[in-house]
Amino acid sequence: MKLGPRDATGYFARPDPDSTGLLIYGEDAMRVALKRQQVIAALIGPEGESEMRLTRIPGSELRKDPAMLLDAVKAQSFFPGPRVAFLEDATDTLAKSVAATLSDWQPGDAQVIVTAGALKATSALRKLFEAHKSALAVGIYNDPPSRAEIEADLARSGLKEVDRSAMEALSALARELDPGDFRQTVEKVALYKLGDTSPLSPEEVALCAPSSTEAELDDMLHVVAEGRSAEIGPMMARLAAQGMNPVTLIIMATRHFRALYSVASDPGGPAQGAARARPPIFGPRRDRMLRQAQGWGPFRLEQALGILTDTDLQLRSAGQHAPALALVERSFIRLAMLSSRG
Repeated sequence: MKLGPRDATGYFARPDPDSTGLLIYGEDAMRVALKRQQVIAALIGPEGESEMRLTRIPGSELRKDPAMLLDAVKAQSFFPGPRVAFLEDATDTLAKSVAATLSDWQPGDAQVIVTAGALKATSALRKLFEAHKSALAVGIYNDPPSRAEIEADLARSGLKEVDRSAMEALSALARELDPGDFRQTVEKVALYKLGDTSPLSPEEVALCAPSSTEAELDDMLHVVAEGRSAEIGPMMARLAAQGMNPVTLIIMATRHFRALYSVASDPGGPAQGAARARPPIFGPRRDRMLRQAQGWGPFRLEQALGILTDTDLQLRSAGQHAPALALVERSFIRLAMLSSRG
């Protein structure tokens, strides 16, 4: 039978131990792998693999020996407890072998867990599991985790007290990070809060979030927006030593000042603008950008965007011969001086 996304979250956490099997498929291999890990752990427990109650079969091996999956389903472990036969990276070419296994499956046999990439509705594997009376198929799509999934991840990590704004920060991170990085972030947050019974705060989420590979560039943008012109030269030298592309600097600066303009010009006020920002801004960075937007105001931010646009056009001009980083540095200094006039 087919399992919808809404029901899948609960099933992954508490799978039916008497089910014949489960097909998990999707375009993102990491998302599929995380769900597969969750459901297998729920079926056989933390010691299942060490007790040899889990048999892993790569799809390539089953192609060589079509009886391998059925043998794994029927094999008995030295240890008592539920067993899983896990077929990895399956394709429709293996549908006949999987069908034979499901047909011969009996209560007490190992449950069959199959993972696959993206499968069309006409897929033989999908049809096999969706039509089966005691097996299920679930598609994993590239949508960010739902609030229920995030709460389930937090609960598994031992975090129950979460501030509302912290949950919003985690939801924003879930939209920005790939699933593996987000799961590691949740685990890092749980470790950080170990022994601390106070509710998780957005500042703590920001502290545990992955460090941006563009952290120094972010620092530069804040320096410019806060009018600290004396710091621009040394920071430009460090960015140049790292091989930073001048056009990239201008693009990122333009993105930052557009975000400030959206915040500053929101009809409901800057605070409302910060709340509506996309991608979301949270934690200390939100407070910092809110202060910057309030300090600049819409009119001067329009001027700043004009300066950045002129510099971008100059950098891309065929007749431009001046050192590109020097042009960017001059532009940043002009912006910082414009900020300090407020």
